[in-house]
Amino acid sequence: MDLTTSYSEQVGPVLLEKFDFCEVRNAAAILASTNPDEWAEVIHVLSSFVLTDQDILDEGGNKSDLAARIDERFRELGWREGRVDTLIKLAVKVSPYKKAGEKEPTVRETVVSNEGYKVDNLKARVALDVEWNAKDGNLDRDLGAYRALYESALIDAAILITRTQDDLRQLALSLNPDSTKFATTTTTNLEKLRPRLTRGDAGGCPVLAVAITAKCRK
Repeated sequence: MDLTTSYSEQVGPVLLEKFDFCEVRNAAAILASTNPDEWAEVIHVLSSFVLTDQDILDEGGNKSDLAARIDERFRELGWREGRVDTLIKLAVKVSPYKKAGEKEPTVRETVVSNEGYKVDNLKARVALDVEWNAKDGNLDRDLGAYRALYESALIDAAILITRTQDDLRQLALSLNPDSTKFATTTTTNLEKLRPRLTRGDAGGCPVLAVAITAKCRK
């Protein structure tokens, strides 16, 4: 699947300088068109984001202070955590056999429930997750959730906030030569996300990836 670049006309030069972007199916343009209020809130949160030295030195995982801080900004704007559950109702309708005196059909029903994946932030018809430094398998979970939500016509597009790899690794080493932060490439980052997008893991869902870079540093 080809990558698109509608974000270059939607996020402005300041954010283009600070963050790296990647998208499929013109996600930024779709978000700006279909959910303008929510898109404006995303731009606001990104514009006010600052990467601190503590964010780099902190060895925490997915729900580090950084991820929690971004989630909190969205909570203040009315975004809420959601979960993608699947409910399947199965019904067997048995027709009556009149010669046996049966008049009405009988129906047997059962409901199959499957608790699905959580999405960090949902508002209107937009899903958004923050994957700062978790296991890269989280990307599969997120894209699977977006695909299910989109195919069920519950969202128009999704946003995944993650990070770059090499420049942040170098920044971590410059702050602490013994740092192990970002030493492994099996954690969530744009380099791990990009091939998942291009092979179509999100199905038809437009997805915008926003990667925090060293240029976001205070």
